Amino acid sequence: MRRLGSFFLGLVLIILALASLMLTLEKKNNSSSQANSLVVYNWGDYIDPQLISQFQKETGIKVQYETFDSNEAMYTKIEQGGTRYDIAIPSDYMIDKMRQEKLLVKLDKSQLKGLGNLGSQFLGKSFDPKNDYSIPYFWGTVGIVYNDSVVKNPPQHWSDLWNSDYKDSIMLVDGAREVMGLGLNSLGYSLNSKNRKQLDQASEKLSRLTPNIKAIVGDEMKGYLKNGDATLGVTFSGEARDMLEANPHLHYVLPSEGSNLWFDNLVIPKTVKNKKAAYAFINFMLEPKNAAQNAEYIGYATPNKAAQKLLPKEITSDKSFYPSEQVISHLEVYNNLGPKWLGIYNDLYLQFKMYGH
Repeated sequence: MRRLGSFFLGLVLIILALASLMLTLEKKNNSSSQANSLVVYNWGDYIDPQLISQFQKETGIKVQYETFDSNEAMYTKIEQGGTRYDIAIPSDYMIDKMRQEKLLVKLDKSQLKGLGNLGSQFLGKSFDPKNDYSIPYFWGTVGIVYNDSVVKNPPQHWSDLWNSDYKDSIMLVDGAREVMGLGLNSLGYSLNSKNRKQLDQASEKLSRLTPNIKAIVGDEMKGYLKNGDATLGVTFSGEARDMLEANPHLHYVLPSEGSNLWFDNLVIPKTVKNKKAAYAFINFMLEPKNAAQNAEYIGYATPNKAAQKLLPKEITSDKSFYPSEQVISHLEVYNNLGPKWLGIYNDLYLQFKMYGH
């Protein structure tokens, strides 16, 4: 009986030892797979897939690419934690919010190579004054696309959109800051206004634009304008470039009185598990040839001055997409308005969408 008890005790000890060994091996496998992988959280179709393959080939680091469709959706996932993201690509005002809420890792600039490739006018912005948390990825503007085969008096300014010739012709990008911004800019106000009187004036003016609005849409605007199913659109410069390449009758206008200058930047969020791979990816994207390849594929403007030299002249000489310093000086980056004012912008925009169209 005692011998049998000893046998069972020995068996239990062997099983426990094997379980412990398996657990150790699993932990080792997990940590080695983490050390050899990178999770990138980005907008949809916002990197040349060939660059991901190239990065994996050069570094041996496996990339898991996940996408989001709004800054708010991305913020929620990172703020909740529990999901691993080593790199994320938020926009200006969201970087400010995440920085203030300590959701971003402060960058160790000694591990970054290629910062000197970036144009100084794209650094030190209000949302990250010392670029301690973010590295510029793409930038662009908000403007007007029109079809010259239909529009005989092309718009040059925001106020031109109220022209009765454009009845039931305009498509607006579905965004509170963009639509409220064009209303504010058309009155000569800042698109970051925190003046309730100015916001109400912009809202009232926007309500008078409704006869000219065909639809308020998202990505589908591209198809409508490319195919000639709509004649005017208010959209982002990168989206516009894609449309212009598909239809020679389309043109992009950046109103000189003011508009949005937006930035999407690379950040390392608090959910990071592989900082070494995150720095390797940022450095890879800072290499001029990679940044140029990415810009040509995506269609947005690159902040990488060294990369700009590698792009075809017809791209970089196009003032609609690479505006002069003088025009840039009239553009504004979206500020993080805070919950109170953001709520007011959203409410006025929702009211415009519900009752105006």
